[in-house]
Amino acid sequence: MAYLWHRHGILYQIYPRSFADSNGDGIGDLNGITGRLDYLADLGIDAIWLSPVYPSPDFDFGYDVANYVDIDPKFGTLADFDRLVEEAHKRNIRVILDLVLNHTSDQHPWFIESRSNRDNPKRDWYLWADPLPGGKPPNNWQSVFGGSGWEFNPATQSCYFHMFYKQQPDLNWHHPEVRQAMLDVFRFWLDRGVDGFRLDVFNLFFKCPDLTSNPSFLSLPGYGFISQRHINDCDRPELVPLLGEIRTLLDGYTARDGCERYVVGETFLSTAYKAAEYCGPDRLHAAFNFELLNSPFRPGSFLTAVQRWEHALGP
Repeated sequence: MAYLWHRHGILYQIYPRSFADSNGDGIGDLNGITGRLDYLADLGIDAIWLSPVYPSPDFDFGYDVANYVDIDPKFGTLADFDRLVEEAHKRNIRVILDLVLNHTSDQHPWFIESRSNRDNPKRDWYLWADPLPGGKPPNNWQSVFGGSGWEFNPATQSCYFHMFYKQQPDLNWHHPEVRQAMLDVFRFWLDRGVDGFRLDVFNLFFKCPDLTSNPSFLSLPGYGFISQRHINDCDRPELVPLLGEIRTLLDGYTARDGCERYVVGETFLSTAYKAAEYCGPDRLHAAFNFELLNSPFRPGSFLTAVQRWEHALGP
């Protein structure tokens, strides 16, 4: 089998703000990473994966993105990023970026426009719905962090959905302009020499368009999120064609220069079988499987998780 850097190599995750500080301000930065590339090369790694470095108010430590096509000043500049990529490539180290595309920060210009009034062109870039009588949420969808996933916006007398914090409104991936804008984000970073992407909670991108409530299977007061079967806000069938579009885009860059681009997805709430379904020649190269992490710390439990994953992947 031919050597594939993302399959046979070693991928090293870097949390930029704590990895290496080049200017003494107490926060790790891109130049700090560049200054440690010789050390990383000596480790024998094949790629570095950077946690988010985009401008962000940091309510969720960078997973609330306010601009997808720039670098947060605390980490440096686009010029610093370009130098990091160039120096990494000189040492045969690839660069993978974390992309957080399920939601933005509520400080992103798109959302600021969207929440301003109901007629704004970017209104439908996010998930909006009117409250039910009595001010109740539009449906029973929950936030991962507790309570309803719907937040009321007084300016427009309507609610927006957030799977995570209320400061992280979910995008409406059914909107063709959102889809195009996000594909342009991929292009922006690919054009700067990025070798691959890790897609944060990618299987949450699509929600049921008619906002049908999720069925419940447990009665756990105070634990609404884990009490539901997430069939309407997770793992929607619209996702697979989108993965094909993303893979086609990356494969186009691979065809230009022979350097394979890579995309891996973080599955959220999914089974091993569902994660495996998202992988293939016209989909993701790989997907995270959290069953090992979530298994009881016993040999038999680990064996079962490994066997389930191997069976899901097939021959």
